[in-house]
Amino acid sequence: MDTTEDLAAERPNRCPVHPGAILRDSVLPSLRLTVKDAAAELRISRQTLHRILAGTISITPNMAVRLGKFCGNGPSLWLRMQQAHDLYLAERALEAEVARIPSHANQAAWGRSV
Repeated sequence: MDTTEDLAAERPNRCPVHPGAILRDSVLPSLRLTVKDAAAELRISRQTLHRILAGTISITPNMAVRLGKFCGNGPSLWLRMQQAHDLYLAERALEAEVARIPSHANQAAWGRSV
């Protein structure tokens, strides 16, 4: 099974899709639900759902729990999709700054088994 890191490594130059696009392009059409109906079922406002579908707000843990129940695939998938999307954008936005940070990977004991 691929992890989020494996998937990101396969396409490093392509931003992972925002989970709202999955809802907009796949989930809602396959369920034949309007935004109004989906928002009602998710127990959120239409405006909140519109922002998610537009990719202007992130999937929070609270929203991931709702979407996981709504879609029947659990909250973890929705959080991993959001994390992959956010991490891709952050790495590119901070690329020059991060390049100036020294790496202590060989000296850091917390990340290794003793």
